[in-house]
Amino acid sequence: MNILVSNDDGIFALGVRTLATTLAAAGHRVTVVCPDRERSATGHGLTMHKPIRAEAIEAVFPAGIRAWSCSGTPSDCVKLALGALMESPPDWVVSGINHGANLGTDVLYSGTVSAAMEGAMEGIPAIAASLTSFTQRSFDPAAHFIGQLLTNEAVLPLAEPLLLNVNVPALAESDLKGARVTRLGVRRYVDQFEQRLDPRGKTYYWLAGEVIEELEDAAIHQAWPPDLQKALAAIPTDVQTIKEGYISITPLHHNLTAVTGLKALAHWTPPQPFR
Repeated sequence: MNILVSNDDGIFALGVRTLATTLAAAGHRVTVVCPDRERSATGHGLTMHKPIRAEAIEAVFPAGIRAWSCSGTPSDCVKLALGALMESPPDWVVSGINHGANLGTDVLYSGTVSAAMEGAMEGIPAIAASLTSFTQRSFDPAAHFIGQLLTNEAVLPLAEPLLLNVNVPALAESDLKGARVTRLGVRRYVDQFEQRLDPRGKTYYWLAGEVIEELEDAAIHQAWPPDLQKALAAIPTDVQTIKEGYISITPLHHNLTAVTGLKALAHWTPPQPFR
């Protein structure tokens, strides 16, 4: 298969090197386009007011892997790859392997997820892969699982271009209990702004959020039909699944429409603009 690999940890990150090398060793044609430095938590940001530069990288990846370092965001990287750097569209866009979890509400901020979502928005199936630890540096189990997932004929090809958000516990491969299809849980953070002074005496702030709550059983909306509520209740959340030692696979798409909100506002007449 023809696979585009990106990330938000930067072109030199161990996670992307492990992933690209593993996929190439399995016989896939791999193209890597990553930010030139860490771009974590950039969401789906795009570079609009300055040029984007791309530099071919030759010494980081094994021979046969075409790689570029990009001055833009993770979403820029995928856009640039699809629009200018690749000779033909990829069969898959795979982003990661991120150093740290992307669970629940993390997906709204994650550059890793946004890079993969860019592929899904272009009609290309995508995977965002994360290792659920900031200290563990063994990316091989996650890379091997992504390789297996890409060739799983029982599931793939997908019925529609989706993003599969894959989180792998920081465990030895032999200790992983398996994989589950999940729904998003909830992670809540407390925002900590540390006030500091620069060498010229001017104040600046450093943001360092900490997880204060992980909800295993994310709320199921009571306005949904009872059969849908029952079906969702039977599906574990990604947070719960990771805690139990399983790999989490959550299907995502870019449509953020609040369906229950549409129902609630169905009989509301919004104010009309002045004429």
